[in-house]
Amino acid sequence: MKSWPRPCSWACANPETKGRAYRTMSSSPTISPASDTFAAMTDDHRLAEFIREQASATRVVIQARKRLSGGAIQENWLLDLLIEGGPWAGVRRWVLRSDALSALPASLDREQEFAVLQVVYQAGVKVPRPLWLCRDVRVHGRVFFLMEYVPGSAAGRALSTGAGPQGRAQLATQLGANLARLHQVRPPCATLCFLSVPDSSPALATIDAYRRYLDTLADAYPVLEWGLRWCELHAPRSSTLCLLHRDYRTGNYLASEEGLEAVLDWEFTGWGDPCEDLGWFTARCWRFTRPDLEAGGIGQLEDFLRGYHEVSSLCIERSRLHYWQVMATLRWAVIALQQGQRHLSGEEPSLELALTARLLPELELDILHMTGAEAP
Repeated sequence: MKSWPRPCSWACANPETKGRAYRTMSSSPTISPASDTFAAMTDDHRLAEFIREQASATRVVIQARKRLSGGAIQENWLLDLLIEGGPWAGVRRWVLRSDALSALPASLDREQEFAVLQVVYQAGVKVPRPLWLCRDVRVHGRVFFLMEYVPGSAAGRALSTGAGPQGRAQLATQLGANLARLHQVRPPCATLCFLSVPDSSPALATIDAYRRYLDTLADAYPVLEWGLRWCELHAPRSSTLCLLHRDYRTGNYLASEEGLEAVLDWEFTGWGDPCEDLGWFTARCWRFTRPDLEAGGIGQLEDFLRGYHEVSSLCIERSRLHYWQVMATLRWAVIALQQGQRHLSGEEPSLELALTARLLPELELDILHMTGAEAP
C-alpha cells in the first residue's frame, strides 16, 4: 500500500482579523482511502475560505473528510469542521456534494439540484438543510454545494431485512406523508424555471424518450419495446402536474429507530404525474429482500397510502398505481442499460455500474409478468 505523508487540516482565518490564512497540523484527522482523490481535486485552503465567508466566521478548520458510500451518479464527502465565530460557530458535520466522473443524461447539475433542495426544504419536505452553492471550480474541481449532515441508515437491504413480519408501519406512513408534501409544489415555480413543464401526457413523453434512447443502442431489447407499447396503449388520462422526486425509494432516504430522517438524491427531479413517484416507490424492483412488502420493502401499502392521504386528497386507483409500477420497472431497466454503457464505454470503469447492467434479465421478467393477461 502506498505510504502517504501525515495529513494536514486547513484553517482559514478572517483576513479582517488575522490578515492571513494559515495551515495547522491536525493530530488525528480521519482520511478515507479515497481522500487522495479529494485532495487532488480540492484546494483545502480555498474550501476553508469559502466556508468561512459563507458562514460569516473568523476561522474554519477542516478536521476530517470521508467519502460517503453510494453515489453512483454523484459524489458525497462528509466534512468534520471546526468553525470559530459567527452564527455557525462550533463543531459541524456537513456534506459536500458534487458530480461524479460521469453522470446520466437526465440528471440535474449541482446548481439545479441545490435550487430544488431549497424549494422542497421550504415546503416542509424532510431533506438535509441546503447551505451554500459554490460555482468556483478552483475550490473542488467541480461545482458543488454544502448541506447539513443527517444521521441515519440508507441501506436498502438492511432496512428491508429489519422491517419485521408486518413491516414498519410508522416509517411507511411518514414516507407517504413526506411524499405528499412534495407533491403540493406545483408549477409554475420561478426558482425551478430550468425544469420543463410537459405540454402533453407525462407518460407518453416518457415512453417517447425511452424509445429514442433504445434506438441509439446497437442491440435490440424486444421485452422493453413490448413494455413500452403496453404502456402506450394503457396510458392514463392526464393528471395534475406536481413536483416529483423521481427516485423516491428505499435506499434514497435516511431512517432511524424513530422513523424517517431525510430524503436524499434529488438529481432526477421534474414536473409530472404524482403517481409516477408512487409507482417508483412501490415497484417490486425496489423492495430489496422483502418483495411481500409493497411499500418499498419496509411496510404495507395501506400504511404508506394512509400517510399520503393525510396530506393529499389525490385519489389513487389500483390500476393507475399498477401502470406506474410497470413504468418504474421500464425506467430502471433503461437506467441499468445507461449505467452499463458508462462502464463499457470506458468513461467510468466501475464494477458497480457493470453489475447494475446485469439486472436487466430480472427486470425484463418482471415486465412480462406485469403486462400479461392478468394485469389490472
